[in-house]
Amino acid sequence: MQLTSILAIYLLFWALSLFVVMPWHVRTAEEVGEEVQPGHAESAPHRFPAAKIFLRTTLLSALLFGLFYANYVFGWISVDDLDWMH
Repeated sequence: MQLTSILAIYLLFWALSLFVVMPWHVRTAEEVGEEVQPGHAESAPHRFPAAKIFLRTTLLSALLFGLFYANYVFGWISVDDLDWMH
C-alpha cells in the first residue's frame, strides 16, 4: 500500500472518528447549572474542549486504522467474504 493511500485512509478514519467522539462527555449550560446566554442554543455545549476531542479522535482513528491495516496485511476479511448475494 502506498504512503498516500495510507494517509488518505487514515484521514477518512479520523474524520469519521471526530463525529463519533464529539458528543462524548458534552454538558450543556443547564446541566452545569448555569443560565443559557441569549442567542445560544439550549443544546450548545457549555465548554468545548477541543484538545481533548482531537486527542480522543486521534487515538480512536489510530486504533481503527490499525485494525484496517492488519486486515489488509493478513487478509482476515476479504471482498469475497462480504458478498452475501452468492
